[in-house]
Amino acid sequence: MNVVTMGVHVLDVLVRPVEEIPRGQGATLVEDIRLTAAGTAAGTALTLAKLGASVRTAGAIGADPTGDLLSLLLERAGVDTGLLVRRAGTSTSASVLPIRPNGDRPSLHLLGANITYGLDDVPWDAVAGAGHLHLGGPELIGADVAARVLAHAKEHGVVTSVDLLAPGELGTFDQIEAVLPYVDHLLPNDDQVLGFSGETDVVTGARKFLDAGAGAVAVTCGADGALLVTARGTRPVPAFDIDVVDTTGCGDAFSAGYLRGVSLGRPLSEAAVLGSAAAALVAQGLGSDHGDFDLAAADEFAATHERRA
Repeated sequence: MNVVTMGVHVLDVLVRPVEEIPRGQGATLVEDIRLTAAGTAAGTALTLAKLGASVRTAGAIGADPTGDLLSLLLERAGVDTGLLVRRAGTSTSASVLPIRPNGDRPSLHLLGANITYGLDDVPWDAVAGAGHLHLGGPELIGADVAARVLAHAKEHGVVTSVDLLAPGELGTFDQIEAVLPYVDHLLPNDDQVLGFSGETDVVTGARKFLDAGAGAVAVTCGADGALLVTARGTRPVPAFDIDVVDTTGCGDAFSAGYLRGVSLGRPLSEAAVLGSAAAALVAQGLGSDHGDFDLAAADEFAATHERRA
């Protein structure tokens, strides 16, 4: 699988466990603090590389030490960072995530260089030469820009996928409508489906995306697993029964597993199971890069672990 992941790149600083922020200048001891590459492009790239894909990642980061570290973390994971654009005078996007004991992750986020990425930065030849283009966060760069990139990919026979970034409460259909005719696989969460579609039911919302041109919609639903919606019908994919440590990067891991399954020619329902397995493996530790696993280990996990009822 030869894939370009394009879009959001973030350096995450994760702290666990955090039940409350100390008052004033107080201090609290924690068990772990980690720095990881994350975001709808970078986080997906990490897990795709683990699952055996050849990954190049494209986006904008700052010409700062944070960007240096983010690039290093991706390169150590086997991701080619040569398509990243470095912005002088602009900070690399970063988040501080105080992880609660139950795995919830409130966020303190800096948008940084991500919002500066535009058509002049797109590596058009690399996109045309890829087998797959995964665009994370099209609403951040604008639907018209995203549509032009995806249309270019489709013109060259590239399989396309899109993951959304904004929470559902900030989403509107016009933010993604122009993109959908060029999307083979749309990978939102259930909150985003409702927010971006304007519907009150996830299946109805997903079908609205299909009607607008998307090929398939694989919806992540947190502890309830995933929901695969295609022109042929709807199929639930239960989550694996695990002890969750941190949900950071689980959506990106699902996307990576699902897309890797698609690249191997697996039925979409089986690709969604691989996505759920990758997400479960990541959720058992801290950060988007948790877990020393490959495709064989993820398949074994899927075959041997129980799923929630």
